Amino acid sequence: MSRQRGIMSEALKAEIAKELGVYDTVAREGWGSVSSRDCGNIVKKAIEIAERNLGNR
Repeated sequence: MSRQRGIMSEALKAEIAKELGVYDTVAREGWGSVSSRDCGNIVKKAIEIAERNLGNR
């Protein structure tokens, strides 16, 4: 069974990381250095954006 990857675009992840203030870490050290809490906050924000976009349909 293959694992699905790349559901969220790199551009969206970067935009949200900038908004949450963790993009400097991503730029310096990569996504692997972002804390679990910050990753959770990025996912939470992406879900909020997706829900808003679905509500606008």
